[in-house]
Amino acid sequence: MNSNRTNQSVALTGWTASRLNTTAAFLLGLLFALTMVLGALPAAAKSAPDSFADLADKLLPSVVNISSTQVVREDRGPQAPQLPEGSPFGDSFREFFNRNQNAPRRATSLGSGFIISSDGLVVTNNHVIEGADEITVTLSDDSQHVATLVGRDPKTDLALLRIDADRDLPAVPWGDSTKSRVGDWVVAIGNPFGLGGTVTAGIISARQRDINQGPYDSFLQTDASINRGNSGGPMFNMDGEVIGVNTAIFSPTGGSVGVGFAVPSTIVSRVIAQLQEFGQTRRGWLGVRIQTVTDEIAESIGLDKARGALVSSVTADGPAEEGGIKAGDVVLSFDGKSVDSMRELPRIVAETDIGKSVPVKVWRDEREQSVSVMIGELDEEVPVLASTGPRGDAVEPEEATIDDLGVSVTSITDDMRKQFALPEDLRGVVITGVEPDSAAAEKSLRPGDVIVEVSQEEVSSPGEIAEKIREARDADRSSVLLKINRNGDRRFVAVRISKS
Repeated sequence: MNSNRTNQSVALTGWTASRLNTTAAFLLGLLFALTMVLGALPAAAKSAPDSFADLADKLLPSVVNISSTQVVREDRGPQAPQLPEGSPFGDSFREFFNRNQNAPRRATSLGSGFIISSDGLVVTNNHVIEGADEITVTLSDDSQHVATLVGRDPKTDLALLRIDADRDLPAVPWGDSTKSRVGDWVVAIGNPFGLGGTVTAGIISARQRDINQGPYDSFLQTDASINRGNSGGPMFNMDGEVIGVNTAIFSPTGGSVGVGFAVPSTIVSRVIAQLQEFGQTRRGWLGVRIQTVTDEIAESIGLDKARGALVSSVTADGPAEEGGIKAGDVVLSFDGKSVDSMRELPRIVAETDIGKSVPVKVWRDEREQSVSVMIGELDEEVPVLASTGPRGDAVEPEEATIDDLGVSVTSITDDMRKQFALPEDLRGVVITGVEPDSAAAEKSLRPGDVIVEVSQEEVSSPGEIAEKIREARDADRSSVLLKINRNGDRRFVAVRISKS
């Protein structure tokens, strides 16, 4: 009897263990399935911080107010009013009036800045201190210090100052602006309207904004309140690192409407390091003129889509020419960085170390090719050639009409050179007339323009142009690529071929 009970107990125990194992396996499987489902769902966005107070307490001592003064002297002012003859105030009044009209006055500019080293290096905007006779930096403890200018860079609107405070100052570190995403929280601190020590918060609204302020535009856009006087102040991430310098706002009223722009720290830190070392910027130089690749240009040269930067001309003996880059090439990548649009190339080149040999991928002869270029140093004072217009008496040359483009052309003659002020060494075909509403008119071609190349091959007669157009038609292309010389400036234009 006892034996049977023992066996029964063992059997019961075995059954219970089996059920428990099955249940455990089921629950583990369910947990795994839930984990997989939840893992597939998008991550929840980070909520707003409960407070910015701790971050503000930490950062405020490193942000400064900057005031600059400039003596302005009026060269001429309004003349003293005429007084009646014999007036007892005549001579003395005129002397008093003219003396006050010519008296110098002091113009004051207010802005912001931030400390980047304990020994007193301060970053701000160039436009805050430009032309200043005296620059004063006010620290968070209200102590004031006269600053000296270390260097400035108008093209990125940055300046570096130095103050001597006889003590170590609280500096802030650089952050990596490339890691900041649209939607990330940011904090701006500055001196709006001269109020000083003002903290605002918002998010990054957009990246790589081009607002036509300079050749290297790539601004961070934010909706954090930025007003007059915030210029030169820092934009911080949530780790208290500087990821931008607040520089400009878009506003029809002059006040904040939630559209502010900051120079990203990847640009700022490099420029400031050069100003600290050299007192000026040193930028890479390629030696090309470039233009945008349009859909029509891309189609005419067999490129899959509009991308890259089209080289319109190459500087003689410059780095590009020595490296094998040619007019008509489309730069697709530079030093391993993709060039998605024309405006990206100048910034990438400028940031490249001088003397560095870099690989460049170009589109040439309807295929990718690779060249290597040794980067030179940009001369910031390169003069811009003045343009000249047509001159001389009108000439009636023999012409040929290219109906497919809507232009009248002629080979270059001495009379043409005289009429349109063409250089002696210029070769090509001169446009002498453009039909209204034609494909050429759509591209703003005009008499005096010289067609130097068609489909990236040189031409010297109207017949050669017609032949190149026929070849483009045979290749089932809807446009043809022209290289135009206008007053010494060369550019590419894709012109639609009219239907037969």
